[in-house]
Amino acid sequence: MKRLILGLLLLLSTQVVHAQEVEPKLATQAIYMELGGPGLPYSFNYDFRFDKTKIDSWGMRVGFGGYAVDGDSFFSLPVMVNKLYGKGNHFFEMGFGATFLAFNNQNYYYESCYYDGNGNYVCDSYSESGYTSFILDIDNSPSIMGVMNFGYRRVPTDGGFMWKINLNPIFNTNGFWPLFAGVGLGYAF
Repeated sequence: MKRLILGLLLLLSTQVVHAQEVEPKLATQAIYMELGGPGLPYSFNYDFRFDKTKIDSWGMRVGFGGYAVDGDSFFSLPVMVNKLYGKGNHFFEMGFGATFLAFNNQNYYYESCYYDGNGNYVCDSYSESGYTSFILDIDNSPSIMGVMNFGYRRVPTDGGFMWKINLNPIFNTNGFWPLFAGVGLGYAF
């Protein structure tokens, strides 16, 4: 009788151990810093999948970037929808979206230049703060620039260090630039 009870307990304990096995957690979210890319000079981003059970699904990224130097300032807010295609840790990333821009700059344009009576070369200047340029001319602030995304993303299955490299064509009312790129480093969880 003792052997039968001991055998049943041993059998039940192995079943409990099997019930506690957990599938690896998928890294369907990421935070990363990107140089170039949709945030233009740089951006800090949060990326997530709409379906938390599949990493190779549709998702979204939202970020912010900018700078302020010597009276000039620039702010960008990239918002994109993207899809990952692949298996394991290697994915092709494709997406589209918009980057919202705001800036304040002190671009000086020279209206006329001449030599004064003392022989000094003098230029009369005026400031036009409603214009800037980043790859493409941007007419006013705030503004919107369209962005596309084609690239490679490496994401560990259960989370950790991730990286990505992308080609990011950008466009607005002043043109299209197909060869803008970005590189991102961050943490997937």
